Amino acid sequence: MRVPDPVVPDDVTFSLLDRDVRGRLRTLSKDNADRVGRHLVMVGRLLDDDAEAAYEHAQAAVRRAGRVDVVREAAGLAAYRTGRYAEALRELRTVRRLNGSSEHLAIMADAERGLGRPERAIALAQEPEASTLDADTQIELAIVVSGARLDLGQAEAAVAALSGPSVRAARGLVAARVAQARAAALDAAGRADEAATELAAYSQETLDESAGTTFGYDEVVVYDLAEETDGEPVDGEPADSEPADSEPVDVEPVDSESADVEPADGEADVDGTTGDGDAR
Repeated sequence: MRVPDPVVPDDVTFSLLDRDVRGRLRTLSKDNADRVGRHLVMVGRLLDDDAEAAYEHAQAAVRRAGRVDVVREAAGLAAYRTGRYAEALRELRTVRRLNGSSEHLAIMADAERGLGRPERAIALAQEPEASTLDADTQIELAIVVSGARLDLGQAEAAVAALSGPSVRAARGLVAARVAQARAAALDAAGRADEAATELAAYSQETLDESAGTTFGYDEVVVYDLAEETDGEPVDGEPADSEPADSEPVDVEPVDSESADVEPADGEADVDGTTGDGDAR
């Protein structure tokens, strides 16, 4: 069954993508890279306001470029944002196998919580790679661990998860997120006065803003407006035009548990050919 791709507005151009993301798409044929890149731009545009639509664009990109790590990353983050936690885990595990990065451990751990598996969330946080994460991501992981401890009825352990010096050194909205998580843990531990003290340092506006923030989504697509050239190709990248006779690709659903994904239409295989049989 052919799955139609969601419509991409004409003003969405391949050149909006960050140079590094464009580089990751060079394994694709020129026309396919353009289509995939434009869908990735739409994922970034829509994820905050219409996560379901962002998910559809991510799926369109996966159908055409299932072996590209940034494409699977977009699919995983969109799945997570729409509450498809099992799918998010599969996709982000695939990303980890494709590029060796553990940057999404916090999101993976939170997806485990979403699936009702707090023990697995804690286990992910204890992996050696967790210590290699940047400071803010380590803090987000600590927040997830605190929530997992609460899921297990371990209120004091939940407080302890957010008591380390690196967590307490958080600033800005991240600090407000820590305060809210600590307040929830303290309240569960019967320490209501301390919980109130945690929140007292922040205005309600700041707390509302921090409660509405999410983490990990800025990696989906990075706009590079300084390099946009009014629809012209940048550094030899694909022009932002889609063939008028293009049709959706008829592919089977991707098995995200394995990185050995069959090449999509226009995607280079390991032997130097593309999925549509054209030599690179």
